Amino acid sequence: MVVVAVTQPPQIDRAQAFEVERYKYLLQQLHTVNENVYRFLAIYQTLATVLVGAALALFVRWDEWKIDPYIAQVGVVSILVLVSVIAAFTIGLIVVGVRTWLDYREEECALTEVAVRPGYRKPPELRNFWRWYETYIVLFIGASVAIMWLGAGFVLLPAMS
Repeated sequence: MVVVAVTQPPQIDRAQAFEVERYKYLLQQLHTVNENVYRFLAIYQTLATVLVGAALALFVRWDEWKIDPYIAQVGVVSILVLVSVIAAFTIGLIVVGVRTWLDYREEECALTEVAVRPGYRKPPELRNFWRWYETYIVLFIGASVAIMWLGAGFVLLPAMS
């Protein structure tokens, strides 16, 4: 007869179990915040593409549709205002997401200071913003809105007069 010895894993106390679960939660939240940025960008790109397409359709067809030039210009500007509002809202969501991410990272660092060892994780520094992809997404959104307004101001609206 063969006897197999079964060893019990060392018992983890409640505090350690709580720390592990809290750490898992923090990592999951960080992942969710990171994913949200791409969702916000996709929503902005979709809405901006549709709205700018509508503005271009209005520009191309305003005469054929027998729309007064002033009304057509107001329509183009109104669409660009709507795109700008959507861009501002998207940028606001990204900024809030960055603040949330910083908050979770600081909490993660505080947890690892106690649970692992002091200095295990360095807290994020704002001066490293140029490394964050969110910075470039915000710059892209701002630049795209600026280019839309410049294109409308220097090409579309004068051609509609």
